[in-house]
Amino acid sequence: MTMSRDQALALDAKDPLAPLRAAFSLPPGRIYLDGNSLGVLPAATSQRLREVVEHEWGTELIESWNSAGWIEQPGRIGDKIARLVGVGPGELVAADSTSVNLYKVLHAACAMQRADRPGRRLIVSERSNFPTDLYIAQSVAREFGLELKLVDAPEALPAALGGESGAEVAVLMLTQVNYRTGVLLDMAALTAAAHGVGALTVWDLAHSAGALPVALKDCDADFAIGCGYKYLNGGPGAPAFVWAHPRHADRFWQPLSGWMGHAAPFEFTSDYRPAPGIGRYLCGTPAILGMAALECGVDTVLAAEPLGGLAALRAKSLALTDLFANLVEERCTGHGLTLVSPREPARRGSQVCLARDEGAYAIVQALIARGVVGDFRAGDAQVPDILRFGFTPLYTRFVEAWDAVEHLRAVLESGEWKRAEFNRRNAVT
Repeated sequence: MTMSRDQALALDAKDPLAPLRAAFSLPPGRIYLDGNSLGVLPAATSQRLREVVEHEWGTELIESWNSAGWIEQPGRIGDKIARLVGVGPGELVAADSTSVNLYKVLHAACAMQRADRPGRRLIVSERSNFPTDLYIAQSVAREFGLELKLVDAPEALPAALGGESGAEVAVLMLTQVNYRTGVLLDMAALTAAAHGVGALTVWDLAHSAGALPVALKDCDADFAIGCGYKYLNGGPGAPAFVWAHPRHADRFWQPLSGWMGHAAPFEFTSDYRPAPGIGRYLCGTPAILGMAALECGVDTVLAAEPLGGLAALRAKSLALTDLFANLVEERCTGHGLTLVSPREPARRGSQVCLARDEGAYAIVQALIARGVVGDFRAGDAQVPDILRFGFTPLYTRFVEAWDAVEHLRAVLESGEWKRAEFNRRNAVT
């Protein structure tokens, strides 16, 4: 056997990150393997929200914009996130949603290319990129009269940036970790390839920020956006974040020129004057409750810094995903599961994705009924339906990975997933 349950417990006993689990309000009796979709509630969040609601809003009222620092939240929290993605203070802000932020930076990148390289006609991405990214790209492409070109696999990206077509690429838009397969792209190499043909890069960090080391500046990326409610544990619908490389930040207005992105919003002038740097990528009034919860979530990730930081989180993530994948292949053989996440550590994010031709949704529902929470993602022409399991090293234990595989084996061997209640689709899968 790859590892016994007692050996998994022994790993937990000597895990240097184990104390961080106490920072979360984990529901008893559940093995939560869906932090790549919605992070667990930090223990500090409920009290912090009560403080904001009852004191800052309830007592201090509008004075809290100054006295409680509400107006500074986008930049203050942005500086904390910056430490997780390899950029400097004052370069990143927390704001809006990933979709809205993607629209801002993709529009700005296309405007820059229209000014600098007017013959460019392509936005390049992966067909398996998260759908909202592709929808936003379609919208921006229509605005600029461009074409969205989709490649079928990461291996096809270099070819899309090479030859005569490379000279037509305006922007390469990618997600660092694929949401459906867990494939981790080589940001440095792909950014260099894009720059080699004069293209700009836009990176979506939704499945990487907070889970593994991200080095935007070292990789010379141009723009990035990311999600606040997955590995950053900011709560459902938490504000997202946006970054523009300092060499680009002052060059163009982003398209949503709202009052918070004004150089002096409280002058209330009738003409827009963009704030310097990343401040111009703000738009409307910050969502104060969401920002407060997001800051608590980001603090749970930063709490790992004295224990080895993101490098330690990454090492544990790889150990957890290796254990789970090995046990599935050993204990669930013959049940039609195919590992689609890469086995090579350098190519894998913090999730394990299993494909199955039949019953993937129902199997996930049967696991949830047993207290093992993963999720389902529909397949496509390249990959069948997916059972997806996310491993957040801040709070996931090795014994939970071991027990989850035993539950998966039992669901498959018993055939309980075939029961009618597990085959009725919920609105959210």
